[in-house]
Amino acid sequence: MTAFSPRVAELVEALQALPGVGPRSAQRMALHLLQRDRGGARRLADALAAAAEHVGRCAECCVLTEEERCAICRSERRNRSLLCIVEQTGDVAALEQATDFGGLYFVLGGHLSPLDGIGPAELGLDRLARRLGGGEVSEVILATGTTVEGEATAHYVFELAREAGVRATRIAHGVPMGGELERVDRGTLSHAFSGRRDFG
Repeated sequence: MTAFSPRVAELVEALQALPGVGPRSAQRMALHLLQRDRGGARRLADALAAAAEHVGRCAECCVLTEEERCAICRSERRNRSLLCIVEQTGDVAALEQATDFGGLYFVLGGHLSPLDGIGPAELGLDRLARRLGGGEVSEVILATGTTVEGEATAHYVFELAREAGVRATRIAHGVPMGGELERVDRGTLSHAFSGRRDFG
């Protein structure tokens, strides 16, 4: 038997849908919102309801947006011959904040994972293949994760690009700025060493 009323228990359970939020964290969040920040709770509820109702995927790049085509895809300043492949919308935000990349994106919405039933169709790779075959894209930049699934996804996209006659490059992975070699894990260090390039 729970110590909470049905609506409080329902809120605690709903908050557990967030990644990394377990029962105790969800309980702490729910109680904070109800006991100390009713205004914040209402804003959160309104924002979630509005986003769930109005946010979809860009018809061109699949980034989350409330418009048919996102601002990046609509921009006339972007280089349409460069296409960066990422796993999630958050990756687009990270690259936009940290780099001066001026091309376009294609958001897969995940990575290939046959055990989870995620194949090429679930990631929209047929749409990507058509886009690569359209003649507008001259270079694909693979910016998927360095997990086994991320690497498999990058390899699959590389094959699509090769079949379309499009150059494919992979973002470098390696030692972080300010990092000390003795503190870097073996996999990262191996990747960094094999991906070395000319200095200067």
